[in-house]
Order: sequence, then structure tokens, then C-alpha cells
Amino acid sequence: MRFQFALTLQALWTAVCQAAMQHYPAAWGHYDVCKSQVYSDEGLTWDYMACQPEAADMTQYLKVTLDPPNITCGDPPETYCALENPYMCNNECDATTEELAHPPELMFDIEGRNPTTFWQSTSWKKYPKALLVNITLSWNKTIELTDDIVLTFESGRPEQMVLEKSLDYGRSWQPYQFYATDCLDAFTMEPKTVQDLTQHTLLDIICTEDYSRGYVWKYDKTVRFEIKDRFALFAGPRLHNMASLYGQLDTTKNLRDFFTITDLRIRLLRPATGATMVDENNLSRYFYAISDIKVQGRCKCNLHANSCVFDKEKLSCECEHNTTGPDCGRCKRNYQGRAWSAGSYLPIPKGTANTCIPNNIGPVIRPNVSSLGVANRKEAPQVALSTAPSVHVANSKRARVCDNELLRCQNGGVCVNNVRCNCPSTYTGVLCEKSRCESELGGCGGADSGHAPMTPPSSPQLLLLVLLGSALLRAASC
Repeated sequence: MRFQFALTLQALWTAVCQAAMQHYPAAWGHYDVCKSQVYSDEGLTWDYMACQPEAADMTQYLKVTLDPPNITCGDPPETYCALENPYMCNNECDATTEELAHPPELMFDIEGRNPTTFWQSTSWKKYPKALLVNITLSWNKTIELTDDIVLTFESGRPEQMVLEKSLDYGRSWQPYQFYATDCLDAFTMEPKTVQDLTQHTLLDIICTEDYSRGYVWKYDKTVRFEIKDRFALFAGPRLHNMASLYGQLDTTKNLRDFFTITDLRIRLLRPATGATMVDENNLSRYFYAISDIKVQGRCKCNLHANSCVFDKEKLSCECEHNTTGPDCGRCKRNYQGRAWSAGSYLPIPKGTANTCIPNNIGPVIRPNVSSLGVANRKEAPQVALSTAPSVHVANSKRARVCDNELLRCQNGGVCVNNVRCNCPSTYTGVLCEKSRCESELGGCGGADSGHAPMTPPSSPQLLLLVLLGSALLRAASC
């Protein structure tokens, strides 16, 4: 009887906890839902939210191009020596034999095979002419990076390399990061690491020696472009404060563009030599070999889609919110009642959908949905980046207060003639960045704040729990 009483009491306690917790507002969302049906003052209606696809392995969808085109080994067949042992020359590359071929697609196949598969270049047989290779990865779609770019080399990491990005499908290129054993000698740049960056210098292009120095290539084969360490400058060391990062991405276009690409280019400028001098008598020791490239990201859909499809060799967003286009970058026909705008991550956790509306309807404010409260949040402090315009508004006559690019009205606000933000009733501030309830009596947990309070179980729930408790006590005394 006592054992049964204990089990019943445990079940009762679980019910109490669940009743109390179900009223807690969500602190953070994943933006994986674009809309949901909810009850509002007007009955059952749609509640639209900012949304984005899940992050994925983007190497499944790319096209790889090598320059020069004949830089892959095996045509004609060639024998290679090991970098660490010039007398071990038993590695053969032959493009006509599957077991001995090293084509580019082996940079993206399944890892863990034995022996390891990899792409390999021709050897440095034209030394002292530089052994130059460009490896271009193209998606024909804008991609948002979500994790580190990682290259795994099988022949020693290159002594000089540049990682570049394009935002216009390869028409122009910008450096992402320089890599060298000696940054000053190779690129006339002071060596730095990602740990030297701050919130203000996040967009600076650096040269690092972390992934090129040393002759322990057998044990450290990777070269990285550190995305997460850059995220951590806003989100904290363990990325626990993603709300702060999303707030910055939402309001600073250059920061958002920094992590956005259509193409990547790996420029290999000098192979690993393992010594200060190149052994001209054994140039078959020097070449490039890459076994794996990792690129994690998601389709850029401007927060108007939660899925992206790969059809006919092309990625495209499955757009919601009455938007259309490969990136959901414009309003659908007959839904141009106001100018198109990207969705917004703010306010946390649902963001603002900024849906396109029918032509015959003017700008409207979304009705307050009482069943889905927004968690109390702290605004992310705005940071002026070294290569991006500050989001602060200068005190000048007829200063531009807002637009749809760098100075976007937050929390569903609508920019009026670039001079003011028309804010929803629950927000205030120049860019609608402040919760109106913050200045009210009781703060944002008050009944009139428009934010869901953390409410205890209702009176009927408490009465039911008391009656159940009394019954259990009587049972235990029997």
C-alpha cells in the first residue's frame, strides 16, 4: 500500500509540475514554423512567424570546378613519394584505374573508408614555377553559413592558401581568410587568430598561421574558417545567447552578408614542403591532396520559408508569407499591397513574418494573439562594426531614421518615408526596439503588458489537487 501511495504521489507531483510549467513562455525558438492556427479576439486565425530551413550539409548540393582543369593527377599516370619520407615512393595515381584515381568528387564522399579517399593534384614538377590551384564550390543559390568550414588535407596542409567568397555567383570575389606559415612574408599581414577579433572587428580579414605551421601533418590535417567562434562574440562561448546574435544579424546588414555566400573558392598557393628548402631532386613529394570538405549552412530564404528543395540540380526556397523567388525575395503577384521586406528574428522567439498583403489592403498590424505570449527579452546592444555603417541614427536635420536595409524597423514596425517607424501598440522607441511594458507599473510581467506572465495553476486546478491529496492521505492511513 505504501509503495502504491508513493507512486500515486509521484504522479500527482508530476501533474502539478506540468500544470505550472505549461504557462511558461518559450525563451528561444528555432524559427522552424512559418504559421500556425490560433485563437484570437477575432476567432480562429493564422499567426505568421519568421521561419528558416534547418541547417544541413551543403556539400550535397554544390558544383565543384578546378582551375586549371587538368590539375588533377593521373593523366598521365604518376608515382608520388611520401612527404615525410622521400624514399617511400609507392603511391600511384592513374585516372584510368578506379582504385588509383583521385577525382574531385572524392572531396565530398562518405568519410571513414579504409583506405581514405581523396582528391589529389599533379606534383610540383614545374618548380620553381608556383603550383597554383583554384577549387571553386558553387551552389547557384544564396547560402547562410551556420558552422565552421573545414578542409582535411592528406598531404600536409598548404604553406600558403586563401579562402574567398562570392555573393554574386562568382562574378566578384572577396577574401574570407589568409593562411600561411609566415603571414608577413606571404601576404604582408600581421599574423592573427580569431581570438584576436572583437565585436567591433568581427568583419576584419585576417591572416592566420594556426593551420600552416608545424611538421606534424599526420596528426593535424584540418584547416578551418571559424564561423562559430565569430558567432560566439555575440552569443557567448557556448552559443547560449543566440538571441543576442540574431538581434545583431537582424539589424546589421553587413554582418548578415558576412556569413552569406553563393560560392566559395579555395586558392592553393604553395604546398607543404616540410622543410625550409624544397628538394629539387624529388619534386614528386610536393602536391595537394584533400580528403574532405565540410560546409554547414542553410538556404537563405529571408525568413519566409522553412524548407528548401533541390530539384533539377538547383536549390530553391518553398516560400510562405505570400512571397516568391529563389530566395523569397519579392511579393507574389496581387500581393504587393506594401513593399516587400525580409522577415525579422525579433521579437524573440517567433520573430516578425512581414508578410506580403493583397493589393487592395493597406498596412495592417497583426492582432494580439492572447494564447501565444512573447517571452520577456533584453534588446541586444547595437555594435558599430569596423567595416559596416553604425545602426545608430545621427542627430541631424532630416536624418534618415529607417529603411529596409541597414536601419530596419524592429518587432513588426513599418518604416514611413524613411523618417519614422510606425510601431505596434506593444513597442516603442526610434526603431520599435523597446517593449512599451518596460516603463509601465509591474513591468513586462503585468496583466496589461501584452507579454505572457508566468502564471501558476488556476483555482480549479488547485482545488482538484487538494481533493486528490486528501484522498491519498486517507488511503495511506488505512
